[in-house]
Parts: sequence; structure tokens; C-alpha cells
Amino acid sequence: MSPLFRRRKKKPGDRTVTLIGKPGCHLCDDARTVVAEVCAQTGAAWEERDITQDEELHRAYWEQIPVVLVDGEQHTFWRVDPGRLRRELEG
Repeated sequence: MSPLFRRRKKKPGDRTVTLIGKPGCHLCDDARTVVAEVCAQTGAAWEERDITQDEELHRAYWEQIPVVLVDGEQHTFWRVDPGRLRRELEG
């Protein structure tokens, strides 16, 4: 690979945010509100995954929920800072 090669930044509309949580989790409810709002503003897609329905996610994240991934990489857990998430998506 050439030393001049640079990875192109993804546009917010090409990014995917994944919220990992579970029903009845008040922090997950708060995180959902922030994720939905920031994604609506930036045009990023988002999805929600339930750790009670996925054993692998449960093992990986049960102590950290809610967890937010951006393009499959962990961005944050417990509390979602809207400004930080927006900066990550707009990169």
C-alpha cells in the first residue's frame, strides 16, 4: 500500500450506530433518545440490539449496557454524550 494512501472518511449517512441494551433499563431509554436524535440530525442509520435475545452480546456487554457502537466499534457505554457522538459521526 502506498504511503500516500489515505482512508476516506465516511459520510454520516454511511455510518451505522448500534445501541445495545435491554428492556426496562432506564439508561438504555436515555441512550435511545440521544442516539435517535443525533442520528436524525446527521443522517446516520441506527439499530438497536437486545442483550436478552443474544447470548453473545449478553456475555460481552451485560455489565456495560447501554453500549453504543459506531460501525461495529465500541464508542461508549452507560451514558451517551450527544456532542461526542455527533463529532464521531461527522468525523
